Amino acid sequence: MALSPTAAQRRVIAAADPVTGRLKGAPAQLAALVKRGLAFRHPRPPHDHFLTPAGHRIREAADEAEGSEAPGTPAAPDAGGVFAARVGGEEPTPGDSGPARVREVRGAWQGLLELRRMTHSDGSTDRPCGWERSHLVRAAALALEAAGHRPAGPDGGDGYRVRATPQPEAVAVYEPDGTALRACAATLERAGWQVGEHTEPRTRARYLLASPRKV
Repeated sequence: MALSPTAAQRRVIAAADPVTGRLKGAPAQLAALVKRGLAFRHPRPPHDHFLTPAGHRIREAADEAEGSEAPGTPAAPDAGGVFAARVGGEEPTPGDSGPARVREVRGAWQGLLELRRMTHSDGSTDRPCGWERSHLVRAAALALEAAGHRPAGPDGGDGYRVRATPQPEAVAVYEPDGTALRACAATLERAGWQVGEHTEPRTRARYLLASPRKV
């Protein structure tokens, strides 16, 4: 069971890379986080330290608390300044378009590929890692946004929307344009997801059901 971190250790956790969970800090601080079950030391050089799922939960809880300080105001997807891929349907912000956003998304995707390489025993980057399996919607949305797909706006219309489903390890991807929906499927398959196209019985709308590939 993970032990509660000290205030200094919480600052190290808060400064971790939001996508990969890579940590920076003094060796004693990092070793203490490992002892508490909040970080692990990668066995391969350069032996960087990364947040465990328990460490990620502490970081995310702090971000949510910071984003909910104003009563009645919903937290933005990047509350607390933490990067979040566009899942579709949210209100856009001034930073959600333009060259800066493109660079930010590209950097997040490259960081995720590095996390795959570091955490897979064979060093592969062709299939999702543990972080993606515990953040399905965010992971699928990042793959789509990094490939240049356009998220839907708050009023609907064209653009992808990634949503959670009752099925374990599966997300639904909606896109009203059939050609764009198939392009989303191709992108997710290249990113290591298993994808199937389905039809909702009531609305007859086509959607994708995507799950992280394990092998």
